[in-house]
Amino acid sequence: MSVKFASVFLLSVPCFVFVLFFFPGVFELSLGEAAENYQIGFQDPATPIMQGLIDLHHDIFSFLVFVLLFVVWILVRTVYRFHHTKSPVPAKIIHGTVIEIAWTVAPTVILMLIALPSFALLYSTEELVDPAITLKAIGHQWYWTYEYSDYSDSDDTSIVYDSYMIPEDDLELGQLRLLEVDNRVVLPIQTYVRVILTSADVLHSWAVPSLGVKCDAVPGRLNQTSLFLKREGVFYGQCSELCGANHGFMPIVVEGVPLDDYSQWVSTKMEEL
Repeated sequence: MSVKFASVFLLSVPCFVFVLFFFPGVFELSLGEAAENYQIGFQDPATPIMQGLIDLHHDIFSFLVFVLLFVVWILVRTVYRFHHTKSPVPAKIIHGTVIEIAWTVAPTVILMLIALPSFALLYSTEELVDPAITLKAIGHQWYWTYEYSDYSDSDDTSIVYDSYMIPEDDLELGQLRLLEVDNRVVLPIQTYVRVILTSADVLHSWAVPSLGVKCDAVPGRLNQTSLFLKREGVFYGQCSELCGANHGFMPIVVEGVPLDDYSQWVSTKMEEL
């Protein structure tokens, strides 16, 4: 009876993992541009990079499920076949050439199948495709400064503003606690954007899960990454580097808008200078 119970228990684990990762919607309350309570899975992707990361994650876990099923099946058969009631006299175990070749070749093939899409995705994250807009983000303790320098001939007339977290007492209905800011990053959809990152004091990290972006802001150095928003939306992120006492209070909000709305926003900002 104990062997049967162990077999059922061990087999139920991979079945749960299979459902969890192939049908995540069964357990998720909702997915969006910000984290939800008790959420299992990723936020909705808004860039091709994030879509690729999610697809790669699911592909790797498909291998994990099959490997787990196979290992559990071997363990259950081993426990059952070599139980003292089934095999009171231990048999002599000899080497098996076929099985040794199989358990060497199979993991190699699996690793190759994982490595090929991984390298392609890694290359695409570093690729910069003729950006139409450059956004510069500067990390401070503890807020962000954003600069759009494509619309002026000198640094004095660039669009520059600070982005602070809205205190809890000032939040309006529908705004997210610890995630909403007073000045959002506004970017057009269906447009290649270059993001340049640096810091004015300590290490920060500009991370927005829905966009598949997480890049360090290092003092005295410029790092760059790229964005291509596929759809409209408001995407929330936070500093992902331990930058001090208020590390958890410098959120990032990126608003994706149509190109016409973005042009109007730029015009308004230029008039305010």
